[in-house]
Amino acid sequence: MGLLSGLFGHSSRADVGKLQQEFAPLLAEGEELVAAYRVLRDTMVFTTKRLLFVNKQGLTGSKAEYLTIPYERITRFSKESAGILDLEAELKIWIVGQKEPIQRTFTRNDNVNEVYQLLSRAVLADD
Repeated sequence: MGLLSGLFGHSSRADVGKLQQEFAPLLAEGEELVAAYRVLRDTMVFTTKRLLFVNKQGLTGSKAEYLTIPYERITRFSKESAGILDLEAELKIWIVGQKEPIQRTFTRNDNVNEVYQLLSRAVLADD
């Protein structure tokens, strides 16, 4: 479903190994990439310290905005499972100081549970 999923705004797992070089200049000392999910040119990246949303802009995608959300700034998150007629699952993440959540759409049973578990481990971890 790769391209079609991307065209309709759905997320799919990205290869963290291929993203290492792109994200190396952005990572703090000791920070590592854990998992990544892509929607066409945009990416949601989980590291050992934060959640990064990368918004590629323009026709070529050479311009990019990197939004960092430290896990401790996430106040709550939810997932809405896909139903019989609804083929999409939705993830919502609320951040301190923002009224509206960040939302991402996933294809039916495609990674939403994995992302939810990653958020649970990162946000609810006892440091």
